[in-house]
Amino acid sequence: MISRRAFLGTLAGIAAILGGTGLCLPSPFWERLLADGDAGLLFALDARSDLVRLAPRARFWTSVPPAGNDCRACHVSPERLAGKRQRHKAGIVKCLLCAQGCIIRMGERGRCRTRMNVGGELKSLVYGRPVSIHVDPIEKKPFYHFLPGAAAYSLATAGCPLHCKFCQNWEISQASPEDYQRPPIPADRIVTAAAGKDAPVIAFTYNEPTVFAEYMIDIAREARKRGIRSVMISCGIMNETPLAELCEVLDAIKIDLKGYDEVFYRDVCGAELKPVLRSIKRIAGSRAHLEIVNLVVPTLNDSEKMLHDLIDWILGEVGPDVPLHFSRFHPDYQLRNLPPTPVATLERARETAMGRGLRYVYVGNVPGHPGNHTCCPSCGRAVIRRSGFFTVETHLRNGRCGFCGRGIAGVWS
Repeated sequence: MISRRAFLGTLAGIAAILGGTGLCLPSPFWERLLADGDAGLLFALDARSDLVRLAPRARFWTSVPPAGNDCRACHVSPERLAGKRQRHKAGIVKCLLCAQGCIIRMGERGRCRTRMNVGGELKSLVYGRPVSIHVDPIEKKPFYHFLPGAAAYSLATAGCPLHCKFCQNWEISQASPEDYQRPPIPADRIVTAAAGKDAPVIAFTYNEPTVFAEYMIDIAREARKRGIRSVMISCGIMNETPLAELCEVLDAIKIDLKGYDEVFYRDVCGAELKPVLRSIKRIAGSRAHLEIVNLVVPTLNDSEKMLHDLIDWILGEVGPDVPLHFSRFHPDYQLRNLPPTPVATLERARETAMGRGLRYVYVGNVPGHPGNHTCCPSCGRAVIRRSGFFTVETHLRNGRCGFCGRGIAGVWS
């Protein structure tokens, strides 16, 4: 039986021959030919690939040499290592960007498929490589308490550290960088383009922006110099150090709290719940505006207990003024067998949340529903009326209810 090393060598030789004749099979072909680990190794063998050759050095990672004798840089529970001699394979790195904590061998990538170990250094394959750019209303993100009616210059790269079975943007989030052939766009050109569209906000969205954290941070810093705000729509799985920097450069963050159950997170999203809760608390204590969305998926995260626990956690840990959106699920990706969320389920969740003390709770993805309006907690009148993703009527004066004068939490100017 041929060995894996010999097999890979043969394939690399074939690729070289095809390249010499002018015939080239695209990288996604090779990547799907093998399992993830071998695919990354095979992809790395093509040193001519611009995607790898031009990829900048990533931040938020470590390896044995820079970690020195501090095993805590890589190992979550160093006490389990006491008295044991550790043997590390040459060139391995640990990504410290998100809570998945990928250990990556040379030539391979992390679970997000966007960060690759090239010669013992972690490289970002998505820096400067957006695959989707649109101008959206800020309400589409959704942000309901942050500059209502503003245009958001929105962008995404490929990749995501999660594998949610209900993902609504799976064509981007579950793709690899080489699936999209795009020329690099420097950070300052993104800001110039946003200004050219008269967009006062740049939104990092569609996929999980954490995977292009370096690019996002550079864009946000440049945008601030030009008076443009920056917002992120995230799953909240980032580690504490990169999140602290993001909270400094971003003006608002929306977190998708996908459910309040560890088993649900592991089985349906391929992640853990605790890092997301940690991120929400950290953002709530920062200068960045926070909103939370819970996509309610029938039979998976819509039980009364799970919804009640989620509501109680938000109320107890981040307070009553954080906007909470209960959004309707539509069948997509790997859950096309499930029905859309009954509107009655969303309405009960909203009523429960408001009954327990949350002041700004919304029904999402149901156009025309009164649960889309922002109402004053004191007088109950609608201070912002929405139709779909658009603000059609506003009764706010300097951040206060135009009817009774009550302050309304949010960023209004």
